[in-house]
Amino acid sequence: MDAAELVREYLRLGLRIGRLDPDFVLSCVGEPRLHSVIAREPISVPGVLAERAQLLFASVPDVGFAAPRAAFLSAQLAALELRARRLAGEQASFRAEVAACFGISLEPGDPDRYRRAHAELAELLPGSGPVADRLALLARRERVPPPLLARGVAELARALRARVRAEPGLPVQERVDHRYVRGRPWSALHRYLGDFRSLVAVNPDRQVWAGRLPALVAHESYPGHHAEHCRKERELVGARGWAEHGIALRDGPQSLLAEGVAELGLRIAVGPGWGRWAQDVLAEAGIRVDGERAERVLAALDGLREVRSDAALLLHDGPGIDAAAAHLHRWACLPADGVRAFLRFAADPRWRLHVVTYAEGARRVARRLEAGEGVRRLLDEPWTPGG
Repeated sequence: MDAAELVREYLRLGLRIGRLDPDFVLSCVGEPRLHSVIAREPISVPGVLAERAQLLFASVPDVGFAAPRAAFLSAQLAALELRARRLAGEQASFRAEVAACFGISLEPGDPDRYRRAHAELAELLPGSGPVADRLALLARRERVPPPLLARGVAELARALRARVRAEPGLPVQERVDHRYVRGRPWSALHRYLGDFRSLVAVNPDRQVWAGRLPALVAHESYPGHHAEHCRKERELVGARGWAEHGIALRDGPQSLLAEGVAELGLRIAVGPGWGRWAQDVLAEAGIRVDGERAERVLAALDGLREVRSDAALLLHDGPGIDAAAAHLHRWACLPADGVRAFLRFAADPRWRLHVVTYAEGARRVARRLEAGEGVRRLLDEPWTPGG
């Protein structure tokens, strides 16, 4: 097969697995006819899909792709093969799934780093007693008033959009719409609709502390998921004809690195001092927050990113849910309902692998930024975790 046919087969494979696995296909744009054809097919046999992924993987070196494009497709196809084999009933450890899907080795975090983060938080947070209780106290004091949540999200999105439209640059017609839904295990969820439009669902049940709201909006929209999809649709799918970037799949290197960029959204869009900037923006919506303290608290909480990955390891490859809950209670600075919500998310077959993308993706993107990588390349290039 030639390069164009291999890419079409990659798209077909992703869509066919998506029919067996809800929420596996996060978005698919640029090939509407292909999407409708696959939707009318009989449901595929997972084992056959695994064999197809293996065949496509073996074909990548022979079709003349440039090295970064070949590495991206090879990594994605390895993840697709693993997903199809799991759907066929094959068993694998959580670590083995993470390695196959994301191309990384997952190891437990460093408790000494967690202790240092707790010590920093103890200096920053009001009150006395356990750090988790004091963080909850701060959240109550600087709570987002529910009637002002939509306005706060809109003001932050407007201000971030103004920054990101200049650098790295976005199409003039791009747009993000928000809707508000309750009873979900996540804080917010992005859906890319194509033609430079996105829908972001926000869960009001999880929006408590105003200090977290700027990071959430940056993560889902500017310069996070929405901006990344817009850049890829224009620069990779449109300008270069790399149609493989017209589909976004849940469990693969693509999603790991997308979450990494989104997690570091405020650092990319605003940089140091984002707290005071966000304080002024939220004031326009009538929401009060000590932005400088929020920035320092979230920087300290970054030292606890790996706690959730640890909990997933304990849940799936270790003693189980009680040990995972105990680890979260000890280190994650989450309230009891936050621990329960995370464990529901981590236990969901659709999202159990995805929980590691936030910490592991952020770690790899941070390294690229520290090495002087420009945000345009982060958003536009088909790089992989080892690249």
